[in-house]
Amino acid sequence: MKTLKVGIASLEDMKKRTMAIARGRLKPAKGDPKVWFTSPESFAKVLSNKNRALLNLIAATHPDSLQVLAARTGRKASNLSRTLKTMERYGFVRLHKGTRGKIRPEVPYRTISLTLALEAAE
Repeated sequence: MKTLKVGIASLEDMKKRTMAIARGRLKPAKGDPKVWFTSPESFAKVLSNKNRALLNLIAATHPDSLQVLAARTGRKASNLSRTLKTMERYGFVRLHKGTRGKIRPEVPYRTISLTLALEAAE
């Protein structure tokens, strides 16, 4: 089972980390998060209960298009498209383009692990 590791860090800390990696001063450890959010709230918004249920449905039923997924969820395809594009930016879903403009969603991970420091940046 593949797990996506997610972390929370301020925008400033993410920039510092990226620059340190680019300059060769920091080598990311194998267990470091691959995806970063700036706050627990932003993480929770993208992975709301409704969106987690959507990811689970995609993983369980493997819809071959957004239209099929829309029919299964009762949501409009345009709404699903926006939601899935947001989740694709974070790696939570992959959108495969097929024939005639069909888009097939795929969930590459079955679990998401969050790393959250106890001290809150204010």
